[in-house]
Amino acid sequence: MATVFKPIRPKKLSEEIVNQIKELISRGELSPGQKIPSERELASFLGVSRPSVREAIMVLEAMGFLESRQGGGTYVRSLADATMADPLASMVEQRDPRMLHALTEVRIGLETWSAYLAAKRADDSEIERLRELYNSMVELAASGNWDAEVDFRFHLTITAATHNTLQVHILDTVQKLFQTTIMEALSEFYSKEGYIELLLNHHREIMEAIADHDPERARDRMMEHLTLVEKKLTIFLQKNRQETA
Repeated sequence: MATVFKPIRPKKLSEEIVNQIKELISRGELSPGQKIPSERELASFLGVSRPSVREAIMVLEAMGFLESRQGGGTYVRSLADATMADPLASMVEQRDPRMLHALTEVRIGLETWSAYLAAKRADDSEIERLRELYNSMVELAASGNWDAEVDFRFHLTITAATHNTLQVHILDTVQKLFQTTIMEALSEFYSKEGYIELLLNHHREIMEAIADHDPERARDRMMEHLTLVEKKLTIFLQKNRQETA
C-alpha cells in the first residue's frame, strides 16, 4: 500500500523566526507602523545568526507582514493595507466628499466601539500614554495650534487599548487614509475657525472616561467628538470647493 505519510523535516531557523514574529503581530505585541529591532539586535535576542534573521525578514516582507522604509528600518505593516488602502487611496486623495463621509461613518462606528472597549481593558501604561499625548495637545493648543500626528496617535492608542489586534489593524488603515490626505488641512481649519479649545475638551473627556473605566461615557464622548469632526469636515469641503471653483 502506498504510504500517505510524509517525512518530517526539522524547521529551518528562519522559519521559526518567521512564525514567532507573525505570532507577535497577531497578538498585537508588534503594532502597525512599529519599527522592529535591527538584524543585529534580533539575532542577539533570539540567539541565532544574522543570516537567519535576514532570511526571515525577507520572507515576512514577501508575505506582507513587514516593510522596509527609505531612510532605514523595518516596520510592521498593517494587515489591512493590501485589501483596503490601495483601492481607496486615490478617491480619498481627490477629496471626494462621498468617500470621505463614508470613511467618517466607518471611523465613527469603529472608534466609538474602541473607546467602549478601551474603557474596559486599558492598563495603566496605556492610560499614561493617553495623558502624555493629551498634555502635548495642551501645549500645542496654548499656541493656537493643532497637530494631526498627535491627534492620530491619541486615537490609535485608544484602539490599541482594546487589545483587539484586528481592530487595531483595520482602524490604523482607515485613520492613515485620513491622516495623509485631509487631517493636516483640517488642523489648519480648526485653528482658523477657533475650534481648538473644544477639541481639547473632547479629548480630555474621552481620556477621563477611559481612565475611570466607564465604557458608556467613553463611547458617548467619542461619538460627540467624531460627530463634530464630521460636521466640520462638511464645512471644510464646502469652503474648499468654493475656493477652487
